[in-house]
Amino acid sequence: MNRSKQKVVVISGAGMSAESGLKTFRDADGLWEGHRVEDVATPEAWERDPEMVLDFYNQRRRQLRTAEPNAGHRALAQLEEKFSVEIITQNVDDLHERAGSTRVLHLHGELGLARSSVDEQLLYPLEGRDIRLGDLCEKGSQLRPHIVWFGEMVPAMEKAEPIVRKAEILVVVGTSLVVYPAASLVSLAPTGCRRLWTNPQMVESGSLLGFEMRETTAAVGLPILAEELMNGLFTPETEGGRP
Repeated sequence: MNRSKQKVVVISGAGMSAESGLKTFRDADGLWEGHRVEDVATPEAWERDPEMVLDFYNQRRRQLRTAEPNAGHRALAQLEEKFSVEIITQNVDDLHERAGSTRVLHLHGELGLARSSVDEQLLYPLEGRDIRLGDLCEKGSQLRPHIVWFGEMVPAMEKAEPIVRKAEILVVVGTSLVVYPAASLVSLAPTGCRRLWTNPQMVESGSLLGFEMRETTAAVGLPILAEELMNGLFTPETEGGRP
């Protein structure tokens, strides 16, 4: 098979963005920038105090403007020189795109977009602006962050599933694959698909059976992995998955 046509599917998680300075609630004892997830990332929080929810995400958007893609993001973008690469990310930032990746599917939404609170198909680029109470969609409804909150459906799964089913190389990075439904995606990779996992801490997860494991961060591990894949030099540290 022509290596330039091999399909690489990447599933990236919070650890990918953490190395660019973006904090996640899982790294802070269940708090996200001092907030309980239940207070800022659920439909109930939105109904109870939309102004606080908007302020929280406005702050996240400002923080994102100061963050830069790290070496891991750039390595994945570089892979497009020789591979057909599609990224499925659980992250809501745009660091993959800013690094140069051209095919990125956001499972949990995007900080850079607002959407109608009555029609999820109505999306509006924010271009750095905040969302305020009183900002309305064309149907006259309040705009909300284009974020999939806890307790909401993940509509992008319908697009993600066929992508994974066609993977020839599956790379999982910066996630322990314990959050569903995203964790279920790896089971869809076809038989014979090479499975590679990079994370700074080993975890016990049935989703990771059969993966070639590398215990390192995205910014350190992905440039090495990308170079080995592009040069045909990849030699797994463990054959057949967990040692």
